[in-house]
Amino acid sequence: MILYVANPIYDSVFKYLMEDERIARTLLSALLKKKVVKVEQRPHEYVNVSRNNISMFRIDFGATIREEDGHEHVVLIELQKTWLETETLRFRQYLGTQYSRKENIVEDSEDKHALPMVAVYLLGHRVGDISAPVIYVNHHTYDYDGNLIKGGENCTFVESLTHNSIIVQIPLLHGHVNNRLEQVLSVFNQSNASKGNPQTIAINDDAYMGDPDMEYILKRLLSAASNPEVRQEMNVEDEFFKAIEDRDTAIMVRDRKIDEQDRKIDEQDRKIDEQKRMLQNAIESLRKQGMDDATIASVLGLPEGDFNTFE
Repeated sequence: MILYVANPIYDSVFKYLMEDERIARTLLSALLKKKVVKVEQRPHEYVNVSRNNISMFRIDFGATIREEDGHEHVVLIELQKTWLETETLRFRQYLGTQYSRKENIVEDSEDKHALPMVAVYLLGHRVGDISAPVIYVNHHTYDYDGNLIKGGENCTFVESLTHNSIIVQIPLLHGHVNNRLEQVLSVFNQSNASKGNPQTIAINDDAYMGDPDMEYILKRLLSAASNPEVRQEMNVEDEFFKAIEDRDTAIMVRDRKIDEQDRKIDEQDRKIDEQKRMLQNAIESLRKQGMDDATIASVLGLPEGDFNTFE
């Protein structure tokens, strides 16, 4: 059966999803490819409520991961989602603030260090020519000769200075579902967005039958679609992006006019240079015939005087 649920690409819907601890665990487990047993949303001033120049939803999680040997440890997840192409500097500035936050510092009997960090980017646009919908950027340690150093990834000092990243290109989330992550992210597939109303997305619930976590996500998205506050926030987002589209269209029209004016000026400059070149050749030719400058000026219809401007 086809269900029309709230489109999670909207910040308001995504926030509504991620406020649910079970859904946060499901998504982060799929992204990290590890068992996330506990998720704690960390309050901060960066969650996007009011907007200025761009839409960038940011949220922090402290995720408790259980490894296959039963060992549990906490990883800081910096999740950032945007519809628009943005400067990477904005992401970097956000990450920089997190390294300095005291609640992200762990102090044990041996030393004091920052929590290991994974940055997750959910992008509403593509990254260059990379065709993979999900990109994992993992940092390793090497010696001078380029040999991989074993155990470097477990060093708290190294982990405190570097972070791994996961980049999701939402426009490429379509086609066959080949793994757990693609299944979880399939609810973001914008090719299923309703043509008449992008605030809803069509999902065949048969594809998730028997998967309690995915069925739970669908129920949450259905709930978001009927939630008046979420719907109002989606309307605000649409108005915001309509304003951005109008602004960008105006900028494109203006730039096109400027480019056309520049082209005309360049063409005029080229014609002037060509005329100067022709006059220069004519002056040189007449001088070779023995004419003085006064006669040349009379013949060519030029004002008497210095011909240096044409030479």
